[in-house]
Amino acid sequence: MRKTAFLTALLLTALLPVSAYAMAESADCACVMDALTGELIFEKNAYSRHAMASTTKIMTALIALEESEPDEIVTISPNADAQEGSSAYLQAESGVYMKDLLYGLMLNSGNDAAMAIAEHISGGSEQFAYKMTERAAKIGAADTSFKNPSGLDADGHYTTAFDLALITREALRNKDFREITAARTARAETIDGNVLYFKNHNKLLGSYSGCIGVKTGYTKATGRCLVSAAERDGMAFIAVTLGDPNDWTDHTQMLDYAFSKCKPREIISKGQCVKRVTANGKSYAFIAADSFSVNFRLKQPYGYTVENHIIGEMPRAINKGEKVGCCVIYYGDKPIGMVDIISEEDIYASDNMRVGNDFWETLKRIIGKL
Repeated sequence: MRKTAFLTALLLTALLPVSAYAMAESADCACVMDALTGELIFEKNAYSRHAMASTTKIMTALIALEESEPDEIVTISPNADAQEGSSAYLQAESGVYMKDLLYGLMLNSGNDAAMAIAEHISGGSEQFAYKMTERAAKIGAADTSFKNPSGLDADGHYTTAFDLALITREALRNKDFREITAARTARAETIDGNVLYFKNHNKLLGSYSGCIGVKTGYTKATGRCLVSAAERDGMAFIAVTLGDPNDWTDHTQMLDYAFSKCKPREIISKGQCVKRVTANGKSYAFIAADSFSVNFRLKQPYGYTVENHIIGEMPRAINKGEKVGCCVIYYGDKPIGMVDIISEEDIYASDNMRVGNDFWETLKRIIGKL
């Protein structure tokens, strides 16, 4: 009887959803997301609306990177200089390069930098916040509303842990964003020669193996908010907590949990033969140009598939290393990556060589989804 009860309890424990694990107990909302697929590995109230404090600046930085150039000069207005709260110590009427402004935004969490960016790109805070909300919706963060670029408390300024993870996932695809948020310190010089020093508030950069960012946040009304991300063995996860007084410890536990539940698996290998074709009486190989690894979740169905799309007609010669198609990697029905297919050798022209589907139309459709 005891044995039966024990086995039943063990089975029930194995079937518990990830939200039932004792993590992030002090957080109002929390989640861990697979950065590759967007799948949640753990969640607690992940879809509940909550204020986000300065984690707002993740979206501010993303829009700035997408809609400006690093060497654009931003003139700091008296309004930006006068912003309350955390500061990058900018001075009114000074000129600052956009890239330097972004370091002040993400490391010092400068509200002055956030306002300067909003005014430079959209002419003001309200217009920029509207742009931020629109961009969030395009990512799929439909339960997010921005009212300012800094994260100061405001009616109608909210997100969810899930939405904030989605926004961060999008931002991390930008190499400049990754570089900025991973920096421990930065030095900048204004156009008139003043030197500014910035220091990252994210303690996990120095204490958690593989941490690559991302952003802290705090207001008295909202509480402590934190978005972190870490990479190990080709896997990457994003952790979010909103309203969490124990965020450093919780993020360490949440990320550890994600890494323990997943293992990397290479599903495409560089140099792997994707297809063989015959031309001029000889067999040639089309091969993968790069490798591609996925996070294989232990004890879960294998949800990845690969589709090979190869150019249809090749009436001309093909050079060694020339792109002839692509491998598209799907998680469920969502494309999550692409690897070029190239020719392993030079191939001389053949009048009747046709090897694949309508490649260019297919590629256009896939890129649209990605």
